[in-house]
Amino acid sequence: MSMKDRFKNRDFLTLMDYKPKEITFIIDIAQDLKHKHLIKEPHNHLQGRTIAMIFEKQSTRTRFSFQAAIAHLGMQSFFAVPETMQLSRGEPIKDTARIIDRYCDALVIRTFGQNIIEEYADFMKHPVINALTDLTHPCQGLADMLTIKEHKGKIAGNKLSYVGDPWNVCHSLMICCSLLGLNCYVALPSKWKPAKVVQDFAEDNAKKMNTDMVVTADLDEALKNSDIVYANTFHSMGHKDIEERKKAFIKYQINDETIALAKPDAIFMHCLPGYRGEEMTDSVIEGEHSVVFDQGENRMHTEKAILSLVIQ
Repeated sequence: MSMKDRFKNRDFLTLMDYKPKEITFIIDIAQDLKHKHLIKEPHNHLQGRTIAMIFEKQSTRTRFSFQAAIAHLGMQSFFAVPETMQLSRGEPIKDTARIIDRYCDALVIRTFGQNIIEEYADFMKHPVINALTDLTHPCQGLADMLTIKEHKGKIAGNKLSYVGDPWNVCHSLMICCSLLGLNCYVALPSKWKPAKVVQDFAEDNAKKMNTDMVVTADLDEALKNSDIVYANTFHSMGHKDIEERKKAFIKYQINDETIALAKPDAIFMHCLPGYRGEEMTDSVIEGEHSVVFDQGENRMHTEKAILSLVIQ
């Protein structure tokens, strides 16, 4: 079976389901599609296909990037929120999933529990693509890896320092780092920790790759000699302890002083939306280290690669 054939009609629920070579292949396809986009070479080879999009959470980058990617590939997207669907009146997911499966070639869903997208996948023959759950954000992880490759020349061997909420983006970074050979340091107050299922997976794979996978309360340890400094909000959608988090995390802010702990040529990343003055300062996101908007653009290219591979 060819590498491309491995992806046909395959769900994209978490990067824990994918091998390192498969993740690298997606990134290679994304680079090729990005080049075609830049030189304005048409790549609408999926004309006539349809994509359902269900978003239970608010979105800017994920919605626009997916809809742009779908349009570039020649497909038609149908966007909905649960309030406009019979889901809001109690229709079970298994009924909704099987009907969408008859109409569309794939489902892109942004939701809360990982179990929700898994249930859709159980009742659909066509691919289900995770556009974010509370547990993982695999599309963001791929865009991050593409951005690192572009700006550092390679993925493996770099040290990535993540500072912020141990939530879906943190989890996807830990998974990617453990599979692709990056040293990963997560800095946060000791009260908060990544999900055990993700941390166990990442630590096991990091051992196989002979790389570091460290969760620490020591910001200096995390940032020292880092190649990639990755900040994220201190509080995510749905958290009820926002004020407590703000107070506890503020000493982990990435500013001119703390980013100086990293290597002089370190890049600064953030998945956005960001809160300037909380997890980062304006001088950092607008400064010479920042690749944040390249990173945001790469969401479109990596999502396009996923769509191109699972819909054949």
